[in-house]
Amino acid sequence: MKKRQLGDNLEVSAIGLGCMGLSFGLGPAADRQEAIGVIRSAAEHGVTLFDTAEGYGPFVNEELVGEALQPMRDQVLVCTKFGFKIDAQGQIVGLDSRPEHIRDVVEASLKRLRTDRIDLLYQHRVDPAVPMEDIAGAVKDLIAEGKVKHFGLSEASEKNIRKAHAVQPVAAIQDHYSLWMREPEQTKFSVCEELGIGLVAWGPLGQGFLTGQITRNMKFDDPNDLRKDFPRFKPEALEANFVVVDFLKDLAGRRGFSPARIALAWLLAQKPWIVPIPGATKVAHLDDNLRAAEISLTADDLREIDEAFATIDIKGAPLSEGLDAAIDR
Repeated sequence: MKKRQLGDNLEVSAIGLGCMGLSFGLGPAADRQEAIGVIRSAAEHGVTLFDTAEGYGPFVNEELVGEALQPMRDQVLVCTKFGFKIDAQGQIVGLDSRPEHIRDVVEASLKRLRTDRIDLLYQHRVDPAVPMEDIAGAVKDLIAEGKVKHFGLSEASEKNIRKAHAVQPVAAIQDHYSLWMREPEQTKFSVCEELGIGLVAWGPLGQGFLTGQITRNMKFDDPNDLRKDFPRFKPEALEANFVVVDFLKDLAGRRGFSPARIALAWLLAQKPWIVPIPGATKVAHLDDNLRAAEISLTADDLREIDEAFATIDIKGAPLSEGLDAAIDR
């Protein structure tokens, strides 16, 4: 697996593994042993960046990742997140990035992850009630203690990225970025270039849509599937958006790649400091995703993709109103 650099000195695999969907958010949880097999297979194939969060479940995804990676902990990098208020019933009920809460979350995450350090700790969502300088300072203290190695922000505005970076260097930001969600190009690329920050792309396969595996009659009515509330996945929008899949399948067929590999290779071609973290619930899907790091799209490919997407009117917002409202813009 090829490597890329996030920030000044965090070397990671060119493609990471987003672990959320193994237990939360995109339908029924995978069988635990299958999920462990996917995570371990990723590590065996050279993936070093594994992404989870206390909020995924909550808690169960960290426990899964901790169990799966324990035998190979020193060969991989574990990323997790803080920032939510979770009640006694295990429900997310708001935001909480108070410094004392960050410390409590880290201690609990370390136990669930079966480790003594978190390689990359993100603030999951910006908490407007707590100054960013205080949050960065709290993480800086945890880095000094060796409990955290690097600091990241997820879906933070340029203003807050700069505030945080001035206190504790930010190694990476994590943003929703894919062929059909290109907002970071206008809002984050310049600050990443200026400050030397990497961008970890979540949702790089459009919550599965860009793989070509979603069919026109597929239903998203499972209570654990966040896509049921995404306007882009409502029946009328979904049908209209199949022009995206049709284009990717045509290009993939001509180039001998899968649509997923095209979508991931496109992301890798945008900037050398971009690292996508696609999820996978099957080893076969994982293997296909990882092979994107081995291919290079030609200048003609990239031009064809950009020209095609410039003419496609994608229907529906990419996230639910609630999830979108939590993004710091």
